[in-house]
Amino acid sequence: MADGFILALQKGLRAALVADTDISAIVSTRVYDEPPQPVVFPYIRFGDISPNVFDTDTTLGALVDVSIQAHSRSASGRVEAAQMAETVRAALHRQEASVTVAGHNLVELIFEGILVTTDTDGRGHTAVVSLQAMLEETA
Repeated sequence: MADGFILALQKGLRAALVADTDISAIVSTRVYDEPPQPVVFPYIRFGDISPNVFDTDTTLGALVDVSIQAHSRSASGRVEAAQMAETVRAALHRQEASVTVAGHNLVELIFEGILVTTDTDGRGHTAVVSLQAMLEETA
């Protein structure tokens, strides 16, 4: 069985992030769905992924909201988390050709915003990158 919108998109985004030289210079291959414990900082983790499915006479598709979290415990404070978020934005915004989504056409990949917060334990910062992808199933 082919992956649905959520898993296919997550796999494609992860592969694109790991392949990006600017991302790998910061986090190596530490791009996770669920990070191992103990985890090495900094790292990137997938947050919420929410598909809003549409169905036309000819196509089944979805607008998929995705959040990607950049986690840092750097002495530079929120600087590293913000830099990681900007690097994720640069790697993915309107970079449809660099993201392969098996079983689907990635029509559009749009950056929507960044939010940088202090972690509840006060020991680090998390930047959340919000994206929206438009996908259509392939025939």
